[in-house]
Amino acid sequence: MKEFHIMCNHMRFRGLEVRKVMPVDTFYFSILRNPVSMMESIFTYYKSIPAFQNFKNLTEFLMDGGRSFNASLPNNHYARNLLTFDFGMDSSPPASKPELDQRSTALIAAVESNFHLILISEYFDESMILLKHALCWTLEDIVSFRLNSRSEKSRHKLSPELAELVKQWSSLDWQLYQHFNTTFWRRIDTMLGRVKLQEEVELLRARRGELEQTCLLGGGAVHPSKVQDESLKPFQYGTAVIQGYNVRPGLDKETHRLCQRLITPELQYTSALYTKQFPDLVAKFQNRAKMVATKNLAAARRTTTRLIVFVNGCTKAVCFVFSCSTFLTQLQKDLIVSNDVAQKQKHSGHQRPRHISRHIDSNGHCEGGSQK
Repeated sequence: MKEFHIMCNHMRFRGLEVRKVMPVDTFYFSILRNPVSMMESIFTYYKSIPAFQNFKNLTEFLMDGGRSFNASLPNNHYARNLLTFDFGMDSSPPASKPELDQRSTALIAAVESNFHLILISEYFDESMILLKHALCWTLEDIVSFRLNSRSEKSRHKLSPELAELVKQWSSLDWQLYQHFNTTFWRRIDTMLGRVKLQEEVELLRARRGELEQTCLLGGGAVHPSKVQDESLKPFQYGTAVIQGYNVRPGLDKETHRLCQRLITPELQYTSALYTKQFPDLVAKFQNRAKMVATKNLAAARRTTTRLIVFVNGCTKAVCFVFSCSTFLTQLQKDLIVSNDVAQKQKHSGHQRPRHISRHIDSNGHCEGGSQK
């Protein structure tokens, strides 16, 4: 089995499976987000999942108290104890306080046994400094721009009362977050100290500011509709508005390459890395996709029917269709009406032919056309 050097992507952690493809001396780390702010974000991103789709807002969902929640429905795992789920553990809610204590203790122990370092999203810069020291990296290794970030207009601050409901709703996640938020600062105090940490955070932010001025047209993030390069537009999902960036024009080749790597959204970056890492597989999939597309096109051409309406000895091409029962049904009606009119015109002495034209709209539906 092939062994890899880095595994970094969205995944549900399974230690036994991961260790099959990673070296023995692999350094494992992860990052946690406060379950309260995460819940607000999840509701925005995943508004269409069964758990959320019948609620106008997060307040309504939380006030429901789980009465309509069905954990077995597809994607509903996003709605409760998602951190616990992502670490490969049982994310179902504890039935009692003793059960919560027991399961959260086991959860924390499992994470601590599998991971060397747990970072905190709310202190991202501080987390990067801690990671830099743990892995002997440089400042350039950890500098980054904020990606996959929502605009302020799509964010909603939760009241203290709602925050408490989130903590109760995702109680396992809250216990997990509290524990590792504490150990995070304990590790900083042991490894660096607060003064040293602050000095390095300021250096990191200064370097990021320099790169923003160098790289970014306008110096910051923009609404997705303002992203000029289509290949760099971030994926939009749910009701969230995910911001993107524009690279400043006129940069030299090397600087442009650096800047583009800093602003490339995660899906596009993953695709680029996959293409670089597995070129043969990518070529194989692309060729297969082309073959399928070619076969589908050929099949479509074979089944295309040109419909000709004969009215009073004259012909008119109506449209090309693949499959449209609505069109055919309406066409039959039109033909009946047309023939009735033609017969009446014939008996009344009018010989002007009547042609019926119909077409397919952009959604694949048949529409009425003009009559001449």
